[in-house]
Amino acid sequence: MKKVILPFLTLFTLLFAAHQKANAQTPYRTAIGLGIDLGDGETLFGPQIKHNFSGNDAVNAQVLFGDNITVLGVDYSYNKRIPGARGLSWYIGVGPQVSFIDYDKGYKKYHWKDGDDTHVDFAIRPALGLEFRIPSAPLAMHFDWKPWWNISHDVNFDPSSFSLGFKFVLK
Repeated sequence: MKKVILPFLTLFTLLFAAHQKANAQTPYRTAIGLGIDLGDGETLFGPQIKHNFSGNDAVNAQVLFGDNITVLGVDYSYNKRIPGARGLSWYIGVGPQVSFIDYDKGYKKYHWKDGDDTHVDFAIRPALGLEFRIPSAPLAMHFDWKPWWNISHDVNFDPSSFSLGFKFVLK
């Protein structure tokens, strides 16, 4: 598990250390919070961080946990404010996801289980969503459609996934 957590903590450190100015397009520079991935399958929860690098470019990283599964993901997104809607913006993005599944604890979702106790899956996840930054508080939230396109083992596309996020704005 240390091999999984250490790269994520390194990413957090690098994002906090980045001293690039975001222009007026972004409602904040860095925020941390809780991500919830839900849909047709298992619901996953975990920490997330979003950092806006410039007017429209942002990176969101998360570690999500469920029953016998851990998902690491990093997404790039293009963000744009909605004129006339204070604090509301839309975004579109994509990013890789890596899933670590522990079959030893009874996780039997996939029929291609090959007898190993653990399994690693790779996926690409596009995202299309809305984010709202509460203008008078350091809080933001998002909702997006985030389908799952598994590109390893049993290649498939699951369009029924969504994510929610609740963040505390640091800067």
